[in-house]
Amino acid sequence: MSAPEADDLWPSLDESIGRQPCFPSGPVWSVLPTLKGQIEDMLADIGENGREGVSIDSSMGPVHIHESATIEPSVHIIGPAYIGPCAIIRHGAYIREFSWICGGALVGHSSEVKHSVLLPGAKAPHFNYVGDSILGPDVNLGAGVKLSNLRNDGGEVHTRIDAKRVATGLRKFGAILGEGCQLGCNAVTNPGVVLGPRCMVMPNTTVTGVHSSDSTIG
Repeated sequence: MSAPEADDLWPSLDESIGRQPCFPSGPVWSVLPTLKGQIEDMLADIGENGREGVSIDSSMGPVHIHESATIEPSVHIIGPAYIGPCAIIRHGAYIREFSWICGGALVGHSSEVKHSVLLPGAKAPHFNYVGDSILGPDVNLGAGVKLSNLRNDGGEVHTRIDAKRVATGLRKFGAILGEGCQLGCNAVTNPGVVLGPRCMVMPNTTVTGVHSSDSTIG
């Protein structure tokens, strides 16, 4: 198995739904170093759009909240960040810098997102951590799922493809999840996980490496 590319993970992505990042060719994780620049360029184009009553810290960059997005009480958003059309941010969510919440995506109660993309229809609904990651369309994280993004020793993240250790060139890299993946409650992904479309991760499972589409892990 070779390193997956974006088209392998999101073949059904509807690019007409709100603003979405561009995915360069090559290993799908090559998009992560480009996200900061892409978000800054996009926000420079569409401008800041806050919301009365929403806690926003724009000291590091603007926040754009689409008019049709739902923002429940006690949400805190740190810019630069984008909340797309019909996105839902539930009570107590923490949206940190360089978060790109696409149209129809959901960040739920006590979930934290940082330097990550939730593509249309992705859900991080209950007590989740999403760092330096990309959730494909219709991905669902069960309650308590954590996408860890940093090795304990702070070194370069490696992933595993067919039991071979592969360097990514990244110090921070969480998980990149293909469309329709379902992760059971309290699952944890080690840094550098890539799941193909429609993978199923069983509850309380720790996941490492690259897995092909339709895999059941756990």
